[in-house]
Amino acid sequence: MPQRVGLPATPAGAAGGILTYGGNTANTSEIRWRDGAMTNADPPAPRTVVPIEPSLLIAEAFGQAQVTELRHSVTSCAHACGLSGQRLDDFVLAVNELITNAVRHGGGRGRLRLWRQAGHLLCEVSDHGTGISARRLDDRTRPAPDTAGGWGLWLARELSDSMEVETGAAGTTVRISAAVGEREHIGRHRRD
Repeated sequence: MPQRVGLPATPAGAAGGILTYGGNTANTSEIRWRDGAMTNADPPAPRTVVPIEPSLLIAEAFGQAQVTELRHSVTSCAHACGLSGQRLDDFVLAVNELITNAVRHGGGRGRLRLWRQAGHLLCEVSDHGTGISARRLDDRTRPAPDTAGGWGLWLARELSDSMEVETGAAGTTVRISAAVGEREHIGRHRRD
């Protein structure tokens, strides 16, 4: 059983000290004084914050009021990751179509995540709508020029390097990607 000793008083303003107590070396504790205050720990070491997802650039819920601001944030991040010129414009337009679809057809709000992974910039937009019909998902033909709607998914697919869609009664998640850096020209699959 560890032996407890009385804690001697440390004069105010004392630089510090250590009192070691315990029954054996395997069960020894220390109490430290620092500037007259008692603590049972060493001073904390400087911390390095490591995010759970180190490449996550944006994770944000949005509604109609945030669409423009979110598009500007995506533009800044995509540019900082290495997209420029037409590639940047295409990616941002694809993302804009997805967030607009989430607001119009997915319950009025959504969630966007943007991250960089293995030479690609990925964007995922989720909503809480009723899903997209299989017929609509399978239709990959370009909408007629005079069609007022129906361009969103088609444009997102055309303007990104890849697109994946998960949809159901609880909502839809669309993920698009664009190659960045040296691999930027590889994998581009525009259908002109």
